[in-house]
Amino acid sequence: MSTTASARKTPLYEVHRELGANLVDFAGYLMPLRYASETAEHRAVRTGAGLFDLSHMGEIFLQGPGAGAALDHALVGKLSPMAVGKARYTMICAPDGGVLDDLIVYRLAPETYLVVANAANAATVRDALTERAAGFEATVEDRSAEYALIALQGPDAQGILARFTAAPLPELKYYAITAEEVAGVDALIARTGYTGEDGFELFVSAGDAVRLWRELAAVEGVVPAGLAARDSLRLEAGMPLYGNELTLETTPFEAGLGRVVKLDKPGDFVGKAALAAQAQTPPGRRLVGLVARGRRAPRKGYDVVTSDGSPCGVVTSGAPSPTLGRPIAMAYVDASVPADPGAGLAVDVRGRREPVDVVELPFYKRS
Repeated sequence: MSTTASARKTPLYEVHRELGANLVDFAGYLMPLRYASETAEHRAVRTGAGLFDLSHMGEIFLQGPGAGAALDHALVGKLSPMAVGKARYTMICAPDGGVLDDLIVYRLAPETYLVVANAANAATVRDALTERAAGFEATVEDRSAEYALIALQGPDAQGILARFTAAPLPELKYYAITAEEVAGVDALIARTGYTGEDGFELFVSAGDAVRLWRELAAVEGVVPAGLAARDSLRLEAGMPLYGNELTLETTPFEAGLGRVVKLDKPGDFVGKAALAAQAQTPPGRRLVGLVARGRRAPRKGYDVVTSDGSPCGVVTSGAPSPTLGRPIAMAYVDASVPADPGAGLAVDVRGRREPVDVVELPFYKRS
């Protein structure tokens, strides 16, 4: 584990300092937790546009005539048929089916794929891909240090970004990517994000990050947003976070994400036997949404209990929801727990049982 003194800096570190950000060590990087008010940053993304530094994420390239086949073997998804310019959410699993990381894979050219990994897992993903690609006509190259990643998220994102690029943004569908200049900077423009809103993620050279950030941030209504807002936004959208909802002890089926596992794709893939067996047996637990009836927020690690106080699950993520006006959480609960608000559950919040309603995920879905 790194210390704050040894944590790495993103290309936008000095910009965050100028803006007075509260900088914290996150996955070995000094990252902005918030700039002023995390609630205001959250609401800006829901109603206008927020600007995020995601340069801590890992960018790993697979290239060669066998790159698609290598990814089909290494990951649980079917990537080789994906069209150039498209993206897919997938996972890399251990042989026993546990999740090593959740990923987005972009196909940039017929023989070039970009795998974006979570910062804390980038080295693990790189090493696993290198090992699993052996024997395929493919090379694996970690180019994370060369890139900065800036996200512009919110209902106004398209209109704002259109001021700076000739890319046909209205035609760029969700989970698609294109190459075009943005504010005079070469960029890969992806219509992806982690907030539940429309928006774009811009992959640019690390040396161009400050220039691009300043251009976008100068637009009236664009609000820099930190990790705290990003977490509450993704929680409202029911999006899993590695280390919380997804771990080596969790499989995609337990997380309610069995749809990403393509057991019918040709050939073998790492984890297939274990995942095929689990697909035939309902998991003993499932991921649910919880909405607190009171004002005290359930937090990660808090027990979920039945009406008689018996433990039946554990909270994986929890926070006040600025959009709903009530605390919310995701939790793994026993499969026997009814999926309805009247289940009579509570969360043990520091020794006090706080009643919660069980709801379907996500908590929030944009119109």
